[in-house]
Amino acid sequence: MTLTLCRECRQEVSMRAFACPHCGAPYPAREEWNGWGVDWRSEMTLMGWPLVHVAIGRDAQGRLRVAKGIIAIGQFGIGVITIAQFGVGLLFGFGQFMCGLTALAQVAVAGLFGVGQFATGYIAIGQLAFGQYVVGQLGIGEYVWSTQRHDPQALDYLRGLAGRVGIHWGR
Repeated sequence: MTLTLCRECRQEVSMRAFACPHCGAPYPAREEWNGWGVDWRSEMTLMGWPLVHVAIGRDAQGRLRVAKGIIAIGQFGIGVITIAQFGVGLLFGFGQFMCGLTALAQVAVAGLFGVGQFATGYIAIGQLAFGQYVVGQLGIGEYVWSTQRHDPQALDYLRGLAGRVGIHWGR
């Protein structure tokens, strides 16, 4: 077994050590350790935010990398448009748990339009949905189309909205 000095505490460690047994530094035999994963930002910025920020993994201190940009992509993200497992998409979010004006996620917490297994929003579509206009297996709202409630105003509103954006939804 080859030994070297830990870059942090200068104690002897194995060249193959994943963590220093003395101070806990990750990969102590490496001269530098910047964490693992990806942290890429486009050079173009808007209001100080990168146009695109992709961040996945952990930094050198072990903290989760969070994508923060106009377009944020990663496990965790905050942006105008966000694609992440967990995140906030100010205008639109897509992922597993998402908050934003519009959201498409397993858990979609939206102000205007939410689609997901659990969805909220002025318009909410999901297995469990809460909103003004709701379509879901179980829905709570003013105009609801669900297994328990069949309010035709809910479907008429959504059909009209779909028609305005060029989607033709039959009766």
